[in-house]
Amino acid sequence: MAGILSTAATLLEHPPWRLISRRHELLRTCHEPERTVQQTIDDQRRPAQDTAPASNPEIPAEVAVVTAGAANPSTLPVPYRRRNRWRWTPVAAALAVFALAAGGVYWWRQNEAKLPAGIVQGNGRIEADEIDISTKFAGRLAQLLVQEGDMLSAGQVVARMDTRDLETSLMRAEAQLQQAHKAVDEARAAEEQQRSQHAFAKQQFDRTTYLVQRGNATQELLDQRQQQLDVSLAALTAATARVAQAEHALAAAQHEVDLYKVNIADNSLVAPRDGRVQYRIANIGEVLPAGGKVITMIDIMSVYMDIYLPTLEAGRAKVGTDARIVLDAYPAIAIPAKVSFIAVQSQFTPKTVETQTERDRLMFRIRVRIDPGLLQAHAQAVRSGLPGVAYLQLDPNVPWPARLQQMTGL
Repeated sequence: MAGILSTAATLLEHPPWRLISRRHELLRTCHEPERTVQQTIDDQRRPAQDTAPASNPEIPAEVAVVTAGAANPSTLPVPYRRRNRWRWTPVAAALAVFALAAGGVYWWRQNEAKLPAGIVQGNGRIEADEIDISTKFAGRLAQLLVQEGDMLSAGQVVARMDTRDLETSLMRAEAQLQQAHKAVDEARAAEEQQRSQHAFAKQQFDRTTYLVQRGNATQELLDQRQQQLDVSLAALTAATARVAQAEHALAAAQHEVDLYKVNIADNSLVAPRDGRVQYRIANIGEVLPAGGKVITMIDIMSVYMDIYLPTLEAGRAKVGTDARIVLDAYPAIAIPAKVSFIAVQSQFTPKTVETQTERDRLMFRIRVRIDPGLLQAHAQAVRSGLPGVAYLQLDPNVPWPARLQQMTGL
């Protein structure tokens, strides 16, 4: 490399037309491939005159030295390779184009995501009301009819408890109910008998009264007939009371039977609303206490998102304000919703005296609920826990942007 630099300096000092041919020869010599060891040995065995450069008075000494070094294999020059100044030009151009494209995409997204003045946004997660299906009485879990992720309809049986003890008690109550029916029948028959005796005693009393008025019967006989009439009336009253008592006993026996039936029915656990099984907590054969959880389900008719807005924005929101929910998993779908709840207190405890900056930091919780009719039509697509963004239309005169009017896939 040093020899080449020296040659370049010498060529600058002499006229180029005299050294053009020699320059081409030097460059061709420098670009020759490296010699092998055998070629180097063969060159060293040749006579010196074969390798000595021809003397030329017009060629400078520096050029001659370089030429001799190129011809002498013992002092081979370092191969020269011309640098390509434009090697990185395509890469630089590609990087510039990529930077411009990225900048354009960023600018487009920033302008696309910019909201009008009357629309605000807040981050949150889709949530649904959870319902715990629990046991009413202590007992053993006999059947489990659903698995996690299954869709449930209102009134569907999801599990059954062991009710053999209740069924035995029900049989006993039904036997007592039959006995109560017989007791009522007997009481009513006794009442009818006493009513007949009372009617007969009344007839005797009336007949004796008539005879006493005509002088054909004594007063003593009339008093006897009066006493018999009073006794029959008392017996009839008692019989009527026994009928009422038997009927009440019958009603109690009937209620006890109904109670056992209700308890047996309550041991069949059913879904109170339409929803999806979220967790299965208990397994078959486990003995659970009263109130033991068996299944946790989510109510697909009550799906909402809680967001937090600062004071100035939360103060303009109202219950019933139109909203849109866009989930991260479905960015092309804007789900219609309504504001259903606005917290009356901020989430942070304020001081007694607040500055303007502190008031700006106060956040209020706002719940945005999805229309139940829309949820009913897309029950299979309802998910809980998905993050997203809720948009509120604080000014009803401001139209929704085009990207918040898309409902593709609903």
